[in-house]
Amino acid sequence: MSAHHEVGGALPPHAETATLEGKNKVTGFWLFLGGECVLFGTLFATFIALRNQVPDGPTGQELFNLTTVGISTFILLTSSLTSVFATMAMHRNDLKKLNLWMAVTVLLGLGFLGLEIYEFMEYVHEGHVFTKSAFATSFYTLVGFHGAHVAFGVLWITLLIISSFKKGLTVVTAPKYYVAGLYWHFIDVVWVFIFTVVYLLGKVGP
Repeated sequence: MSAHHEVGGALPPHAETATLEGKNKVTGFWLFLGGECVLFGTLFATFIALRNQVPDGPTGQELFNLTTVGISTFILLTSSLTSVFATMAMHRNDLKKLNLWMAVTVLLGLGFLGLEIYEFMEYVHEGHVFTKSAFATSFYTLVGFHGAHVAFGVLWITLLIISSFKKGLTVVTAPKYYVAGLYWHFIDVVWVFIFTVVYLLGKVGP
């Protein structure tokens, strides 16, 4: 049996919005992402206001290792590409490829989180603890909040993969995969801003 018939017939084009329920899920999720943008915008504004509040160090210029952060960025941007491949597989009604690319996305997300944990441990070793300065507090709040979003995304996609073995790919489950992909792209875009505002500008200095 080919992958295109594993789930009991072809899905309609754009299965994620083929039903009213699916359209409502996608629309509701865009509204949710709008709220998330406001939340992250507030955290970015706070960080920018406090980034130079370092009474007795260390500063971002002293701390940040752009090699490690660059690898993390490459991993996360690659995971955005694999999530696109997953969505393309969904549109082809190919459950096996959908789950394969989703699983690769999860593994890359875990790799990103592993590097972030390693990075934080290095900073703590250098004395850059959460309460060290206003800069430290705003840094860990912004970057850690994003990391929590990545962890949530990893868990969400993993549960989708597990549930697909029972529920398959239908007009009911397709919107769930689609919005998970949207969520993953969102946290990738937020990371690009973090990489630029926090790390690149921090390394260049005030």
